[in-house]
Amino acid sequence: MKTRIFTRTVLVLSFVSLFADVASEMLYPVMPIYLKSIGFSVVLIGILEGIAEATAGLSKGYFGKLSDRKGIRLPFVRWGYFLAAISKPMIALWTAPGWIFGARTLDRFGKGLRTGARDALLSDEATKETKGAIFGFHRGMDTLGAVIGPSFALLYLYYAPAQYKPLFYIAFVPGIVSVLLLFILKEKKAIAAKPKDKTSTYSLLSFFSYWKESNADYKKLVAGLMVFTLFNSSDYFLLLKMKDAGLSDTHVIGVYIFYNVFYALLSYPLGALGDKIGLKNVLFGGLLVFAIVYFGMGFNHSLIIFFVLFLLYGVYAAATDGVSTAWISNIADKSDTATGIGTFKGFQSICTMGASILAGIIWSAYGAAPVFIISSIMTTIVVAYLGVVFRK
Repeated sequence: MKTRIFTRTVLVLSFVSLFADVASEMLYPVMPIYLKSIGFSVVLIGILEGIAEATAGLSKGYFGKLSDRKGIRLPFVRWGYFLAAISKPMIALWTAPGWIFGARTLDRFGKGLRTGARDALLSDEATKETKGAIFGFHRGMDTLGAVIGPSFALLYLYYAPAQYKPLFYIAFVPGIVSVLLLFILKEKKAIAAKPKDKTSTYSLLSFFSYWKESNADYKKLVAGLMVFTLFNSSDYFLLLKMKDAGLSDTHVIGVYIFYNVFYALLSYPLGALGDKIGLKNVLFGGLLVFAIVYFGMGFNHSLIIFFVLFLLYGVYAAATDGVSTAWISNIADKSDTATGIGTFKGFQSICTMGASILAGIIWSAYGAAPVFIISSIMTTIVVAYLGVVFRK
């Protein structure tokens, strides 16, 4: 039985995610500010993120299923990271809304292309007793990129205030490094596809069939997490909340870096803790922390309290992101690992689309507070539901 956690594949994929996230997160806290500076309203930002996440969602499910049926992983992973890398400079080339939508959607399409296959590679390196640790370590390395990237952006904007466009070109460099690292890995023999699946036709919605085939525990868990996601809008709205509270660009990015430091530091230990005390317990605790954070975000205008809330937000992210994927991979059949993860993350992205659009509309009509308070209440209800259906 395999007991190693830090295998070659795990380490390479973790460093790939680190460099890719340096590229993405260098831009993430700047993106809503940049979009507002070129004329995007809060509603339009919500629609942009909604469409982008829907694209990621549909492609995650589709390509996760296709990866399982083809029996290969690396081509999906390599092309996914490559498309994400080239999308970064595209955003700065032209400010027309249609072009911005296209570039942002390409980035999310790349994420959808790679996610199921990459997570299946990670799952194949683990046993059920080490999945929390492996996914937690990978998520921690990914999030370390979310510390380095915004830190660079903060330093850059200190010397070049409000000069956002060059950052999009700079972000291409770590993005392409992530692609090159993938050529260290070689394709391993995957579980053979069933003969009937080899000739099946696929559409972007074909992964929905897995929902019908999946077991009861998978359906219960995914259903609860989808309701949660439907009220968990893009983090862009957290950044906009700080900006609306009067914080400077430097403070917004600084708080965001602070959050990612705790997210990165806690992902591995909380994943490993999930292996010991149960992934369920860590996940539920993380969701309750989320409810506390969002309730506080609804009323806060203080920089110090923002730091406290984002510290807790780092705890939530570390306790849920890798842990939920590990739990899904334990529930899904081994031959359908990428499909199960891709379907889950596909539904997740589609719900994020609805959440982001809904948050933009509520924010425009009633202000920021209801967006966060409603999310807090619904998350508490989801935890209660999951506690009942997984009480044993």
